[in-house]
Amino acid sequence: MFTLIDFLIKHTWIRFVLAGGTSAFVDLTLLFVLHEVFGMYYLFAAILAFLGAFGFSFTLHKYWTFKSHEEETQRQVIMYLGTQLFGLFLNTVLMYVFVDVFDVGVMLSQLFVGAMVAFVSFFIARNLVFKQKEVTVKINI
Repeated sequence: MFTLIDFLIKHTWIRFVLAGGTSAFVDLTLLFVLHEVFGMYYLFAAILAFLGAFGFSFTLHKYWTFKSHEEETQRQVIMYLGTQLFGLFLNTVLMYVFVDVFDVGVMLSQLFVGAMVAFVSFFIARNLVFKQKEVTVKINI
């Protein structure tokens, strides 16, 4: 019997969206608390929120999204950190452009920017960080 849950967990890109959405929620919650509640400068708050969601995001993507249980975790953490730092750079530059150049609100800007960075991150994660090793089978005749 085909259920909604089966559909949701069958496709990598859907798991990526769900895990990324959960990580984005963590990121946005931290941004809101740091910027709106504690009055922290929005770019510094965005950096801290982005970094705060890193461990949560890595764990979800490694073990659930890409099911990369056998791959070397240390190498993946380093590669994932590199891609996340690239994402952080992209996030920060785009936040500056949206907020200071186009005068869009901080939270709305982060929603747009987060979606753009997530799109780029999916392809990097799938094709570089959590890429499954190809298994070759040797047949002796």
